[in-house]
Parts: sequence; C-alpha cells; structure tokens
Amino acid sequence: MVKIADKVEEEIRAIFSGDTPWVTIVWDDPVNLQTYVVYVFMELFNYSKARATELMLQVHNDGKAIVSSGTREEMEHDVARLHEYGLWATLQRGDQL
Repeated sequence: MVKIADKVEEEIRAIFSGDTPWVTIVWDDPVNLQTYVVYVFMELFNYSKARATELMLQVHNDGKAIVSSGTREEMEHDVARLHEYGLWATLQRGDQL
C-alpha cells in the first residue's frame, strides 16, 4: 500500500517537473461572440482563420477546447492573456485529461 505522503510527494514532483506537458483550455461562455473568439485565437496564438474557427466551434459545440500546450509557466501566461480578453480559460496537466 502506497503511503499518502509518498503519493503527495509524487504529485508535487509531477506538477513542477518540466516533463509533463500542460494545456490551456478555453470554456464556452454565454457572453462572447463567436467572431470575437476567433479573433482572440488568431491574435494570441497566430492561428489561421480556419484553425481559429475550428477551435471556436469546438468550444461552442463541446463546451471546451484545448488551445495551447507547453510548460506550466507558459500555460499560466496563456490563461492570463485569455482572461485579459474576457475569455474563460483554465490550465490543466496534459496527463489528467
């Protein structure tokens, strides 16, 4: 049986190691227009209009979409930028999807 302290330590190591990719998730909201969401994806992530539209439709139809991945620090930055544009976004470890 794994001790709880060992499990917690393992989780902490996983969070702060650079090995595990993190993702930024944008959530559907009742406020922002679809065209605005496309604009934000193009502006922040340099996505083509087609890719930005595809992600916006995924947010709209599925309730969420992964818009970027990388280190925890990079994803924290992406989430903060999305919040500045008024979108609902969170980050999550990529292995916990």
